[in-house]
Amino acid sequence: MQHRTVGIVFLLIAVLLLTGCQAASATKEELFTFQNSYIGDNSSVGNLLQYLRNSEQLEHFELQTTEEPYGMELHYAAITGDQIEETAIFNATFIFALVQNAEWVTFHFDAQTYQLTRDDLQERYGKDLRSFSSEDTVKEAIEKLLENDREVEALLQD
Repeated sequence: MQHRTVGIVFLLIAVLLLTGCQAASATKEELFTFQNSYIGDNSSVGNLLQYLRNSEQLEHFELQTTEEPYGMELHYAAITGDQIEETAIFNATFIFALVQNAEWVTFHFDAQTYQLTRDDLQERYGKDLRSFSSEDTVKEAIEKLLENDREVEALLQD
């Protein structure tokens, strides 16, 4: 009887460990699972924003869906220095790559506001952002853009 109880306890622990590991890997989503999202799908856009840079500092967002061009406003706290520029460019690039009808994004930081448009970023990258096919290719393009200080400054001053 005691061997049976030990066996059952061991089996329960093994099942819990396996279930816990599967649940952890299932909650990690790749950004491109949000490809073909649309402004107006609050749930999809909200979930996407959780996986972008500095998402823990995102206080709230507003989707502008009443008239075209559609866009969103993102309000951040506690981001400073170069993180502001990197966050704006990184997040806008992914938003325009994944949210089909997003045409502009306004970033509100404590002391600064930037508005980036799909057209401005596509001009800088030289391609339609919706044509990116993986997270890695988007990140490579972003890193290349961020290396050029004049391009970053021009983009954020437009």
